[in-house]
Amino acid sequence: MFLGDKKVSIKDFFFKEVKRSPYEKEVYKKNKERLSDFEKQYKDFKIDILHPINGLKDKKELKEKINNLKKEIEEYEKKNRSLKKGLLVGLVCSFFVLIFVIGAISEKDKDISNKDDTYQTEKPVVIEEPSKTAPSINEELVSETKYDKENHETSTEEVSKITTSLEEELVNNIPSYIDGTYAEVNNNEPFFSDSDKKRTDSFEIYSDLDNKGRCGTAYANICTDLMPTGEREDIGMIKPSGWHTIKYAGVVEGNYLYNRCHLIGYQLAGEQANELNLITGTRYFNTEGMLPFENKVASYVENTGNHVLYRVTPVFEDDNLVAKGVLMEAYSVEDQGEGIKFNAFVYNVQPGVEIDYATGDSKLKDGVEVVEATPSPTPCPTPEPTIEPTAPPSVECDWVLNTNTGVFHYPDCKSVKQMKEKNKEYFTGTKEEAMSMGYTPCHNCFDY
Repeated sequence: MFLGDKKVSIKDFFFKEVKRSPYEKEVYKKNKERLSDFEKQYKDFKIDILHPINGLKDKKELKEKINNLKKEIEEYEKKNRSLKKGLLVGLVCSFFVLIFVIGAISEKDKDISNKDDTYQTEKPVVIEEPSKTAPSINEELVSETKYDKENHETSTEEVSKITTSLEEELVNNIPSYIDGTYAEVNNNEPFFSDSDKKRTDSFEIYSDLDNKGRCGTAYANICTDLMPTGEREDIGMIKPSGWHTIKYAGVVEGNYLYNRCHLIGYQLAGEQANELNLITGTRYFNTEGMLPFENKVASYVENTGNHVLYRVTPVFEDDNLVAKGVLMEAYSVEDQGEGIKFNAFVYNVQPGVEIDYATGDSKLKDGVEVVEATPSPTPCPTPEPTIEPTAPPSVECDWVLNTNTGVFHYPDCKSVKQMKEKNKEYFTGTKEEAMSMGYTPCHNCFDY
């Protein structure tokens, strides 16, 4: 910058001004006082009639002093204004430089974060071919989240973050299916945050469908408030991604390969035809894989009245329409996981059937054959007697057990009339008691 005709640095200028500022301020203050006194003297000045010439001369000199003081005061004030203006400009420039630096740092951190985090929100978990074993998954990947049932949009976004935060770890840690229904994950420790593990409010949150119509994570705090109290409704109008209606008689229990599988089971949250909560799953996956976990949680909540954090994440490979399976997590809140705690990947498979997860198409595995129903011979044209669909009138029971298939039915279930009498066992008791005996609910009776 230039000071008069001389070029000086901004640093030298400001240091110089700071050093002499107190002195000039003091001179300015005294000049103001002197000016006030001189102006008062000038106003009250009286010319001596005995020496009029000398008097006029003195008054003129006093006027000059006043003008000189005014000039000095005006120069100081002008200079002071310029200095303040310079300081203000410097502060404004510094502020914008600071904003620019912060923005550059934030952008750099964002770029680094984007390189480290390849996840996409609002999308189900996608995995590549997994490893053979299931070592622990890094729990730090799971974000601590807050859920508000009244604010579905925000909650859905948070749930989607959970879905995608597990993606890469699931890719590397879910073993390929060999046998059994599930594999433990992270040493059976669920990924819930410490704050969520203390929550005793009821909530249920479902991710929006992605652009292929696939479900994402479903998350709830199961309690008696959420459990169903009314009749179960029909869900047949829902067609989840990859849905096919196909039968394999004698190979699949109940014949039909696919079920509309609840992510959060009906008995836990009472969800009916909610497309955000239903995926295409095999009969075996539904009744042998997921149902035992659901029953365990339902029984615990009904007996204790406690809360259970419960989260189910469907896992899709690439653009497949049918999930390879689901990650099921649960944690009982009031007793810090003593009653219920699990973290398991349940495989969406069906023994004897080969599934194309990309489309939902299927076929029997080599060597497996469908058992076709053989009609009974009719030696004469006489009408056959009507077969009652229920148990004999003399038998009082709550359920009819099929000792051959291990399935239990309502007495009026249409499947009962197809059962051989030697395979029937009439049972009086609760559904839970029948299941504790190793029997599974009928698909037609309960439509799982």
